[in-house]
Amino acid sequence: MNAPTLLADRYELLRQLGRGGMAQVHLAHDRRLGRTVAVKTLLSDHAQDTVFQQRFQREAQAVASLNHPSIAAVYDTGEGEINGVVVPYIVMEYVEGATLADLLERGPMMPEEALRICAGVLRALAYSHEHGIVHRDIKPANVMLTTEGQVKVMDFGIARAMGAGGMTMTATATVIGTAHYLSPEQARGEKVDARSDLYSSGCLLYELLTGRPPFDGESAVAVAYQHVTAEPDLPSNRAPGVASGIDDVVMVSLAKGREERYQSADEMRLDIEAVLGYAPVPGTSSTQRVTAVGHPVPAPTQSGGGRRAEQRAARSAGDDRRKRTLLIAAGVALAVISIVAFTSLLGGGDDDTFTLRDYSGSSTSEAAEQLRQDGLTPKTGTARSCGKPEKVVCATDPEAGSQVTDGATITLFPSDGTGEIEGSVEVPDVTGEQEDAAMSALREAGLEPVRETRESSETPAGTVLSQSPEGGEEAEAGSEVTVTVATAPAAGDGGGGGGGEQGGDTGSSAAETVNVPDLNGRSVADARAALAGLGLAVAEVNSEDGAPPGVVIGQEPASGAAVAPGSPVTITVSTGPAQVTTTPVPDVAGSRSMEAMGTLLEAGFMADLDQSCLRPRSTASYSRPAGGVPAEAGSSVTVFCESSHHGGPGGHDDDDDDDD
Repeated sequence: MNAPTLLADRYELLRQLGRGGMAQVHLAHDRRLGRTVAVKTLLSDHAQDTVFQQRFQREAQAVASLNHPSIAAVYDTGEGEINGVVVPYIVMEYVEGATLADLLERGPMMPEEALRICAGVLRALAYSHEHGIVHRDIKPANVMLTTEGQVKVMDFGIARAMGAGGMTMTATATVIGTAHYLSPEQARGEKVDARSDLYSSGCLLYELLTGRPPFDGESAVAVAYQHVTAEPDLPSNRAPGVASGIDDVVMVSLAKGREERYQSADEMRLDIEAVLGYAPVPGTSSTQRVTAVGHPVPAPTQSGGGRRAEQRAARSAGDDRRKRTLLIAAGVALAVISIVAFTSLLGGGDDDTFTLRDYSGSSTSEAAEQLRQDGLTPKTGTARSCGKPEKVVCATDPEAGSQVTDGATITLFPSDGTGEIEGSVEVPDVTGEQEDAAMSALREAGLEPVRETRESSETPAGTVLSQSPEGGEEAEAGSEVTVTVATAPAAGDGGGGGGGEQGGDTGSSAAETVNVPDLNGRSVADARAALAGLGLAVAEVNSEDGAPPGVVIGQEPASGAAVAPGSPVTITVSTGPAQVTTTPVPDVAGSRSMEAMGTLLEAGFMADLDQSCLRPRSTASYSRPAGGVPAEAGSSVTVFCESSHHGGPGGHDDDDDDDD
């Protein structure tokens, strides 16, 4: 059985959740705190790439400073070794749910649900903008909806601090971001601000309502051109049932000029809530609105309502003005296209361009899902004869190894099941692997997996218990490999009458679970003793609370949950009411920049990396406050770095292209 990869002697990487052009995300177990987390690691191919290192560090820095329920939280950062390569990592909150990109595969959403989700995104953006961070890449793949229906905004990989450059085009004039959700100023390579995120939010809302983005084309350049020059069709023209008030909100957010859009995320959110029906009710003031469940919310802003009226007037009587605007914008867009085309001829360094993986050998559905996780758009082409099992990918267009951009369309050509399957292949050893990974490995080897199941109380469900033929043996290409996968024992299965001795044993195995007791309100010593008496492990997390110090205020799993003996139970222990305390700042001098950030986060401080720390192979030289100086817990500590190498005239490294 293959043991999970252990990162930084703390995080067990259990399985891959997703992969993009820059990084991959793993489901992981935090051994120290006994909790499930998501660990994002820079791809080993990019571990020595300056641009990718800077973007990854920038994401850690941006998200570490944000603490909001609608933004996926960051717990830790650092550097660790994976397969002999040292890569930076970010430990984040694990969110159970689906991305909006996944949900949109089922088609457009009901208007009320689309508006509710967009309002959640805008709450996260309002908080982000308040802290000086522009996301710059709002799109369906970067927003999750949890199983409880909560919105989570993710992936601040190209986020920028307001006033810290904020350009959206590299020195080689390549547009940064995803083409279908670019604001006109991003497409033109101008500086971005909070209103650029609002344009992208409008594109997101448009797609949630209609099932497709406001603009589409055969290439990223064609889409960017439309963002600058074209007027989008009304959502109601594409999706019957969309009210005119929703049209107004969308069209204001998609205005070409920033001054014509909403000026803040809260302004757009309040207009959305007004459309949802949070209108003034009798007996309330004009500055107070009440929702259907009685919660007061702020009234819509005058500027938002006025802007919607202006937008309606512009659509009905602004043809001449639009023509002039389009002529001007067309000239600008043509310049952008010329620059980008010239860049592509030179092979310019687009930091959103990456190498297309080889998807051949995967089933068409698996390859399509992998493409979506990589930020690409799958399309199924005509089946062909290639000697692979039916519906297994033969080839792609573009071919594997080609350079592609975020959002590019990749055509998958599946096998029609015909053609000569040549020779024999070595059967991969998939015992101990998770089911999805095992099936994919067998198909990639040209074999056809057949799934069987067997109940097991000792092995996690979904783990491969055995295979036939076994790993390392030779088998004819295209032949079947039987894979036996563990399933959880049926609850309360006593083996059944007449089952004999074997039935009794099965019932005994199924009954080998322990119900977690209710620990809330107990002292920590009492809770430890209760768990030890049941044969359960204990993990403790401290938290400030109004309860007396040393009292349990939370637990995971919840009371009554059935778990296997020896399973960890995390208890949250109160440290008493919040107090203003000081603690010495850790001395991070000599640490790598990512390690310094992780050390400060673990010590309870907010880490703020100076621009000098965004250079490759930078090492922390000092912090402010300095190491050893007492500072308030939770306060910000700025780290200043020096580079271990010199990258240009005068011995200075070149800054990130789009920081100028």
